[in-house]
Amino acid sequence: MLTRRKVLAALAGVPVLGLFAGLSHSASGNVYYRGPPSDHFDGELFFNPGGEGPRGFRDFLRWQLGERRDAWPERYPSPFPFDRPPPRVGEGDIRIVMVGHASFLIQAGGLNILTDPVWSERASPFGFAGPRRANPPGIRFDDLPPIDAVLVSHNHYDHLDTATLGRLWQRHRPAIVTPLGNDAIIRAEREGIAVHAADWRETVRVGASGRVTIEPAHHWSARWTNDRNHALWGSFVIETEGGTLYFAGDTGFGGGTHFREIAARHSRIDVALLPIGAYEPRWFMAPQHMNPDDAVQAFGILGAGQALGYHWGTFQLTNEGVDEPPADLAAALARRDVPPERFIAVRPGQVWTKA
Repeated sequence: MLTRRKVLAALAGVPVLGLFAGLSHSASGNVYYRGPPSDHFDGELFFNPGGEGPRGFRDFLRWQLGERRDAWPERYPSPFPFDRPPPRVGEGDIRIVMVGHASFLIQAGGLNILTDPVWSERASPFGFAGPRRANPPGIRFDDLPPIDAVLVSHNHYDHLDTATLGRLWQRHRPAIVTPLGNDAIIRAEREGIAVHAADWRETVRVGASGRVTIEPAHHWSARWTNDRNHALWGSFVIETEGGTLYFAGDTGFGGGTHFREIAARHSRIDVALLPIGAYEPRWFMAPQHMNPDDAVQAFGILGAGQALGYHWGTFQLTNEGVDEPPADLAAALARRDVPPERFIAVRPGQVWTKA
C-alpha cells in the first residue's frame, strides 16, 4: 500500500527531470501550439499514431519505490581529449563529434550542425538540482566552429537547453529547427531568438545546399506540470553534399513502424545517430527509450551504412549502470551478426569521419 510517507520518500530522491516527466498532466487547451488536427495531433495534444503514450503517476511511483537504481560514479570521464574541430570540412566529407548525451557536432558538405545542444552542468530547470553531468562536453564551447543550424528534437531538459541556445544565438545566429510548439518555449525563455518550427515530414533548407526533414519519433513531451504533449517531438534526416544523416532524437522502438516509414522515404542514409541508453526498467521505459537491441533493429530497418550510439554515460536518468549500454550493444550486435565497427557507442570528444 502506498502511504504518504513512502510517496514523499520516493519523490525526495527523484531527479528533477524524472519528477516533471512523471507528474506531468495536460492542462485545458494547448499552451504552445494551435493548428488543425492531423494523424498525430487531435486538435489539442500530440500523440504517437498507433503507438503508446507515457506512463502515468502510479507507474512512476512503482518505478521509484520498487526498482533498484545502479549507482553511477560522480564522474565518468571520457578517454578522448577535447576536440578542436576545423572551421569546415569539404563538400564531400562528413566529420561527426560526440559532445555528450544527445549533442553532436555534424560537419558535412560544408555545413556545421549541432543536435540537441546541452553545455549546461545540469539537465534541469534549476541550477542546484536535477541530473548532473558525469563528464564535460567533448568540445569546449569557445572551440566551436561557426554554427549554421541547430536541431532540437523535443522539449525535455536533457535535449532542449535554452541557456545553451541563448549562447549559440548570441555568437553564431544559427538557423534553429524544431518540431511544432517548441518554438514557443524557446522564444518565451530566450527572447529574440528566431526559430523555425515545422511538422513531421516537412523539409527546411539549411545553408546553400542542405535540407533537413523532420520525421516521426515514438516519444512524448513535457516541460512543466501542465503541458504534457503540448509540443511535438521528432527526428531528423539531414541531406548534405557530403551525404545523408539521420538523428533519431529521443525515441522508443514503437514496433519499428516509424523507422520503416523513414526508410521508405529516404532510400539512402549514410550515418544513423541512434540512442542506446536510459532504458531500464524496461516495463516503464520501452515506450519512450530504445534499448541497445532495439537500436540495432532500427539500424537494420534504416539500412544505414554506419551507426553511432548516444544518450548514455553523461546524465543518469534511469536505472542501468553507466557502462551497461555499450556492453548490451556489443551483445546485441553479436546476436544479430552485425560487425561491431558498424555501430559504435561513442564517448564525448570521439570523432567519426567518413572513409
